[in-house]
Amino acid sequence: MKPPPRLQSLIEEGLIDTVVRQLMSGKEAMVFVVRIGDETRCAKIYKEATHRSFRQAVDYTENRKVKNSRSARAMAKGSRFGRQEQEAAWQSAEVDALYRLAAAGVRVPQPYNFHDGVLLMELVTDSDGDAAPRLNDVSFTTAQALAHHATLIAEVVRMLCAGVVHGDLSEFNILLAHTPGVNGADGVDEPVIIDLPQAVDAAGNNHAQRMLLRDVANLRDFFGQFAPTLLRTDYGPEIWSLYQGGLLSNDTPLTGHFERKHADVDMQAVLREIDDARAEDAARRLRMETTTAR
Repeated sequence: MKPPPRLQSLIEEGLIDTVVRQLMSGKEAMVFVVRIGDETRCAKIYKEATHRSFRQAVDYTENRKVKNSRSARAMAKGSRFGRQEQEAAWQSAEVDALYRLAAAGVRVPQPYNFHDGVLLMELVTDSDGDAAPRLNDVSFTTAQALAHHATLIAEVVRMLCAGVVHGDLSEFNILLAHTPGVNGADGVDEPVIIDLPQAVDAAGNNHAQRMLLRDVANLRDFFGQFAPTLLRTDYGPEIWSLYQGGLLSNDTPLTGHFERKHADVDMQAVLREIDDARAEDAARRLRMETTTAR
C-alpha cells in the first residue's frame, strides 16, 4: 500500500522498509503493520490533539512533568509552543509507560523506536501469526474467563506496584496473544495490555484511584458475562486500600472482597462517576459501531 506521509519519512530514514496494511484507527492513533528487514512490526501514528477524541485529557496529564523548564513554562501559559510541547509529552507518555511496565514484567508490546510522533513496536499475534484479536472480539468459557480475569488482576497489581495506572483499561485495549509452547508443548493464549498514552502516575495524579477502580470494574463487568461469580467481586477497592497502606506487592494474596467504612457521601465524586459512566458507555457504543462497520 502507499505509505501515509508520517511513515514515508521513516522509510526515507531507513527505520522501516515497507508498509503492509492499516491495522486499525482508534480514538488517539492509527496503527499500521510494517516490515523492517525480516521482522513484521507495527507503527502507531498519534493523531494531533485537534483530531483526537480521547476524553478528559486534563485528568490524565495532571502532574506530568517535563525536564525542560522553558517547555514547562510554555505549557503552563498555553502558548503555541507550549501546546506543541504538551502534545509531544502526551505522545511520549506511552513510550515511557511501555518501557517502565516491560521492565516490571507486565505483558505489554515491546517498544523499539519512537520518531516524529510514530511509535514502532512489537506486533502482537495469534497462533496463526496474524494480528491478535481484542478481548471484545472473543468469547470465553467460564474457566477461561476466570483464568484471564485472574491474570489481568495480577497485571493491574504489577502495574500499580510499578507506580502506573492504565486509566482506560477495558476489553477494547487488551489483546489475546498466543505464546508458543516449549519443546513441542502446546502454546497458551494470554492477555497483552495495549494503548497506554493515558497512563497516569499512581502517586502523583489525584484521579489515579478513580481510574484504577474503573479499570478493575471494566474487567469485572466484561468477564462477568462469561463467569457471573465475578460480578460479586470487589478487587478494585481492595487493591487500592492495600496500595495506600504500603501493603501491596506482586505476590500479595487478594480475596476479591472489601468491607467499606461508613462515611459521608462525596456528591461531587458521585456525580463525576455518573458522568464518567455515561461517557464510557458512549465511547463503548462508538467502538462497537466502528467494529461492526468494518
